[in-house]
Amino acid sequence: MTAAPPKIARGCNPSQPSMAFCASLHTLQLLLPHDLRNSLPLSQSSPYLSSGLCVSRRGTYKAPARKHSAMVRASAQTADAAPAEADMKRGPASSAFPLLQLTFLEGNSWLWNVLGVQMLVDPVLVGNLDFGIPWLYDASKKTLKEFKLEDLPELDLLLITQNFDDHCHERTLRPLSKMFPDLQVISTPNAEPILSKLFSKVIYLEPGHSTLFRSNASEIVIRASAGPTLGPPWQRPENGYFVEVKEPKFSLYYEPHCVFNRSMMRHERADVVITPVVKQVLPLYTLVSGQRDAMDLVKLLQARFVVPLQNGDLDSKGFLSKLVSKVGTVEDFRELLQEDLSYVQVLEAKPGMPLDVPVAS
Repeated sequence: MTAAPPKIARGCNPSQPSMAFCASLHTLQLLLPHDLRNSLPLSQSSPYLSSGLCVSRRGTYKAPARKHSAMVRASAQTADAAPAEADMKRGPASSAFPLLQLTFLEGNSWLWNVLGVQMLVDPVLVGNLDFGIPWLYDASKKTLKEFKLEDLPELDLLLITQNFDDHCHERTLRPLSKMFPDLQVISTPNAEPILSKLFSKVIYLEPGHSTLFRSNASEIVIRASAGPTLGPPWQRPENGYFVEVKEPKFSLYYEPHCVFNRSMMRHERADVVITPVVKQVLPLYTLVSGQRDAMDLVKLLQARFVVPLQNGDLDSKGFLSKLVSKVGTVEDFRELLQEDLSYVQVLEAKPGMPLDVPVAS
């Protein structure tokens, strides 16, 4: 069966330069031609795939009974309705579901439970993170070393912020696409060359564009914002996302580099901000911002909660890993908040442990 072409939001241009010259770890991938990057050897077919997977005639993924890790709680319901364009429907919500539950999977990877809607974000869950240059950089998780794709609950959405390996990890996405062939994906258009080969239901959002997910409990709007430009200045920026729940009303903002347009953020609001607070720098170049920039972001969005993203806390090796240094700590960030944002609560997410955010308080 031929997969339907991926959906592109109006105004999107899925083309992408094949080379770029930049100092960050992300853009080191771009130093290779695009075809060569895609032909780099990946791990063999994942041993995590279950032989009992099946797809019903309606195309809804049905997994066999499986034991879920205590670290990641499975949803009690599955998404039976296929999405139509950007308008997706989900089954009835249960009062047992938390309003907002965040599970940190290390690196940039998250599992969000938003009113029972399970969102997997920037997953790197199979093998190490090496950007296709393991002789220069190779990183593994510190805590969730035994985490497997089978430990995930039934998924409703996959959210991709950037097209680089630490966000759009093909070694993870390939087996994930076989486990969940009808998974709805929302992504930056920059990741189209990778995602179009794996998923048939992809919505590419330019900054400022949004899509709607409807459940019986509420409506969830996912809206893209402009993140960093990782490459030449004419390249499209990567994405951040606002996740906005209409009833009960609350919102979350996520961007994994703490890069944002201050003038645009003055008009935005979010109850919860997930952002790096510890800077990661190369000589003469900032890879990931944080500290006062993170405080400014929280202040602009008038957030009540901030969840520090510790995406640099990995076991890494290789020449490039020795060039990256950290500036500041989570405790330093807490002290900065005390200056004039003492009402903001800092909630630390421990790897694999669900964090319930009290957005209803």
